Amino acid sequence: MTTEYTGAGDPARSLALLWRTREKSSRKGRPDLSVDRIVGAAIEVADTDGLAALTMRRVAERLGVGTMSLYTYVPGKAELLDLMLDTVIGETARPAVEGGWRARLEMIAREKWALYQRHPWLLYVATTRPPLGPNVTAAYEYELSAVDGVGLTDLEMDSVVTLIGGYVHGAARGAVEAAQAEQRTGMSDEQWWYAHAPYLGKVMDAGRYPLAARVGTAAGEAYGAASDPAHAFEFGLERVLDGIAHLIDRRTPPQS
Repeated sequence: MTTEYTGAGDPARSLALLWRTREKSSRKGRPDLSVDRIVGAAIEVADTDGLAALTMRRVAERLGVGTMSLYTYVPGKAELLDLMLDTVIGETARPAVEGGWRARLEMIAREKWALYQRHPWLLYVATTRPPLGPNVTAAYEYELSAVDGVGLTDLEMDSVVTLIGGYVHGAARGAVEAAQAEQRTGMSDEQWWYAHAPYLGKVMDAGRYPLAARVGTAAGEAYGAASDPAHAFEFGLERVLDGIAHLIDRRTPPQS
């Protein structure tokens, strides 16, 4: 799937739309349209058919209007993509979490994981130049607050939330691709595994690949597949948090 990039639109127009500082002003605009309606329809298209299907024309068809009607409200697809991402980021819960920084970061990771399951197209949107909208900004503020006051420098705080986001993105992509593989092939992971396992045992020399044979067999028996994305997410998240704990412990002065 082709990767799309945020931050590719006109900066002034994108920011005005993201922060809603200037709504549609043209008298030619349709009274039954709005930026929010267009963004909502675009998200529905991406959720249903994937990011590759997202075009201004498809969004217009979903709304039952002419394509040119959209341009009164949104300049183009680049700005629309920024709006879509900022909108879905607004779905993540940001409650006060008891239990310290680790519990807060774990909750943030799980919210991100759930967001990717709801909107798999997000996995194919590169955000190295993020849309600087209100929801993206609020999410960044909230995530930073999870590690505020624990002894990290500002750059380390930024690096920690970037690490969590990058880890969840990779883990979620594996999970989404595994789910899509079943949908597109009509074969579950378990069915795939048991179809291949007998033949693999005949062609692979376990004496030449002893570790692959032993560990691969144990994993296959445990998961009924080559891997288990949910288990991988849980295992990896704990290890990432352990690493952050080590960093924080190094910053904490010893008790006298």
